Amino acid sequence: MIETQDRQAERRLKQRPQAQRIGDAPTAVAHGAGSSGIAAARAGVLPDVMFLQPDTRRAGATDDRSTVNDDRAARDRHIATGLVLLGGSFAAASFLTPNGWSLFFASIGATLLTLFPLRIVLQWIGRWVLQLHVARMGRYLDGDPTPCFVTDRSNALHYMNNAARQQGRWQSARSLSEAVSDIFANPNAILDRLKAQADKVGVAEEEAITRQGYLRLSVHRQPRVGYLWRLEDRGIGPARQRSGAGLPMLTIGRGNTILFMNEAARDFCGARPNALEEVFPDPPTTSGRFAVALSQAGPRNCLAHFVEQSMGRREIYFLPMMDGDGLSQGGVGDGALDLLPLAILRLDGKGRILGANHAAQSLLQIEPDLPCYLGDTLEGPGRDVREWLALALSDSAPTKSEFLRVKGHTDDLFVQVSLCQIEQSEGRRLLAVLSDATMIKSLEDQFAQSQKMQAVGELAGGIAHDFNNLLTAISGHCDLLLRHRVEDDKDFSDLMQIRQNSNRAAALVGQLLAFSRKQTLRPEVMGLRDVLSELAHLLNRLVGERVTLSLKVDPDIHNLRADRRQLEQVMMNLVVNARDAMNGQGQIDINAGNQKVAAPLVRDHVTVPAGDYLVIEVEDGGCGIAPDKLQKVFEPFYTTKGPGKGTGLGLSTVYGIVKQSGGFVFVDSIVGEGTRFTLMFPAAFEAAVTRKTETVSPATSVTGAGTILMVEDEAPVRAFTARALQLSGFKVVEACCAEEALELLSDEALTVDLFLTDVIMPGMDGPTWVREALKTRPGVPVVFVSGYAEDALQDSRHEFAQAQFLPKPFTLDELTETVQNQMR
Repeated sequence: MIETQDRQAERRLKQRPQAQRIGDAPTAVAHGAGSSGIAAARAGVLPDVMFLQPDTRRAGATDDRSTVNDDRAARDRHIATGLVLLGGSFAAASFLTPNGWSLFFASIGATLLTLFPLRIVLQWIGRWVLQLHVARMGRYLDGDPTPCFVTDRSNALHYMNNAARQQGRWQSARSLSEAVSDIFANPNAILDRLKAQADKVGVAEEEAITRQGYLRLSVHRQPRVGYLWRLEDRGIGPARQRSGAGLPMLTIGRGNTILFMNEAARDFCGARPNALEEVFPDPPTTSGRFAVALSQAGPRNCLAHFVEQSMGRREIYFLPMMDGDGLSQGGVGDGALDLLPLAILRLDGKGRILGANHAAQSLLQIEPDLPCYLGDTLEGPGRDVREWLALALSDSAPTKSEFLRVKGHTDDLFVQVSLCQIEQSEGRRLLAVLSDATMIKSLEDQFAQSQKMQAVGELAGGIAHDFNNLLTAISGHCDLLLRHRVEDDKDFSDLMQIRQNSNRAAALVGQLLAFSRKQTLRPEVMGLRDVLSELAHLLNRLVGERVTLSLKVDPDIHNLRADRRQLEQVMMNLVVNARDAMNGQGQIDINAGNQKVAAPLVRDHVTVPAGDYLVIEVEDGGCGIAPDKLQKVFEPFYTTKGPGKGTGLGLSTVYGIVKQSGGFVFVDSIVGEGTRFTLMFPAAFEAAVTRKTETVSPATSVTGAGTILMVEDEAPVRAFTARALQLSGFKVVEACCAEEALELLSDEALTVDLFLTDVIMPGMDGPTWVREALKTRPGVPVVFVSGYAEDALQDSRHEFAQAQFLPKPFTLDELTETVQNQMR
């Protein structure tokens, strides 16, 4: 017959000597209780062992091991007494009432009297089951050298192990709150908070710093038992383990309260300060900075370093300096400097490295015994290193820190180097403090790149505006001449050439506006598969017969929100650029799919926020782009093609459209192998807009009637616009500025059916004067024209919701149709 585990454990226990059975647990268990035993207790998966009966308790043990709150026992006694009295009262009432009610009162009394013994039995069973589990857990916890406690939700103590009982101060404690009252100022609040956290995640802990060192109170939720608590003495703690090195150190908590000072810090300060401001009137905020500290000998300049700890605590190490920024000789040597994770170098006037702590050796990858100069490990723009060192050794104004690049690293690693003087027996030397500044340098480069692109964009936008005004006049007067020409006229072809080249110039201006992100977009939710399918035929014609175009789109690809026409322009520009890079033969791969960015992605000085994205890759097998030219390919008028083979606006247009659409564009290239452009657009989870089939109707001559007040500061544009409208049947009143227009409107006899105005003008702009005019002439329709994008009206768009916008350059037909539609 197979024995159960409880039977086997009981038989083995009886076979052991009595001293061991009623004494400590076996040696293997005692030594492992802090690891495997407590781990099993935490997990609540304890092996089946024989629980301790009351008659097997250790000699000298008291009932502290299973103490129950006296208040709870008193409450139970009161409830039991009430049940007995109430049941007896109903039983007695059954003899004093008529026969109809005597049975009713007798049954109630019998029920209440029955509940009394039933409650006693249930309480006894509950306590017996609790003692069973606690006893089984105690067989493992008694070997743990860390004080352990088992409590219920009310913090009443049900058990404490040997390590806890050996602490005399806890023998009389009836609750855990009472036991830890000398450690925590508000024990009930802390215990309740830890229990609440343990109820959620199973475990919680709290640290405390006392005169004896660090203490950690941890709690583990135990089913069927309650809570298992461990009060771990962490000894002198990590701070005190380093406190004997001679380097002053403070441990501060939230609110800059000083929690601990090592011996060197107490010698430095003299008195026992309570707050960091009592040591540093202007506390340092970052590592590697100098700050004035109040020592018992007076104010001293110190080099500070922070080490972040748990629970909002920080350790501050500070290196005292002598007057005149010399290094203190008060027992702080190389051993103390090695404790700092901050990289520190000692230099002579020529930049030779005389000494480096461990952090500096690791950062710069230098050997401690090999001769080395600062210029051999760091490089950067700006002044010469020797000039900088000589200035630092002089008694002139303090030197500023420099941002330098560490040589020998595959990735760009930048450090901020600060210099100060030190006095040593060999003479005056320099102390160099190196702080990691890679992130700061990356942010600076990112800001500089964005500022450059913004400046070029503003320039491009301004040029586009001026060109649009000129092109409006050129193409407009060309249209006026073509109204009276037929194909047989000898000057018809010349006029068509002027018109076609004006359109080409307008397309180039549109690309400038795209780069400057000031073009007008008409975004819509669309399916990329449909867009690329419709565009595939045109792309195949663009690449030619010797280039293979491969198109792969994920069938479950997200929708995106963008301007369809501009997205098609982006794809055409990238494909044409890829075709030219392969000299007209090879393969171009277009791949599109979904990508989820779990954490912010930093690439090429740009941060892509976390989220769902639609990714398009256009890859070729062409000549590639050199690394030093990659960051310039998106700049306008920059091209790697030969003279006359490119305008330098194709990729800048791609950059502008993608950015204006809320996306990102990256480029990877290997010389001789090819280039890949990656577009990332935020996913749109709305349904795609169904496009209506457009029907083309034959052009008709547009005529109209009415008076138009036209305001335009450019004389050529004003002349063409006025003549075009007059030829279409409108009466035109011209004004060269907003002020003149308002003066004309002061004549009440003047009837105006429409305002036609430029947006950006010297003095009062278009929206401003229209706003004033509508106060006296409400309801007059408005048409705004501008060489800038419609964004110029962004601040006033809500005021002129019914207004029409006509971008320059516009044709004669576009002008008359827009005016006619607005006057209907």
